Amino acid sequence: MNRFRERLEEELAEEDEPILKEEEPKKNEPKKEGSATAFFRKLFVEGAVSKETATDMLPYLIFLCVLGMIYIANSHMAVKRIRDIDRLGKEVKESSWEYKSLKADLMFKSKMTEVAKKVDTLGLEELIEPPKKIIVQVK
Repeated sequence: MNRFRERLEEELAEEDEPILKEEEPKKNEPKKEGSATAFFRKLFVEGAVSKETATDMLPYLIFLCVLGMIYIANSHMAVKRIRDIDRLGKEVKESSWEYKSLKADLMFKSKMTEVAKKVDTLGLEELIEPPKKIIVQVK
């Protein structure tokens, strides 16, 4: 038989015995049973829910627990995805800024005057007269 039920029946039997001395409830002493315990005792012991009914409800309760865990996992994954999207957005902005600065630097260095300054150290000079066109006649 159920040990909880046996203990409860013993407590109920003790309450039926005549009380010789009435004790005053102590204010500082915590209650032995909370309202939740009393609720479950009333629910399961007094016959509102039998063992068979509780056993029949067990798969449904397990299903609800699994759904709850899936819901929590889904919210964690959504938060992780949002953080990844923010991080990637920042990386794209930084890469865009780097691209634009490198492009501007390349445009500056490829100007004719800048190229002439760099090539001057090698001994090459800028042409003063226009280039001549060479024509080859085929016989």
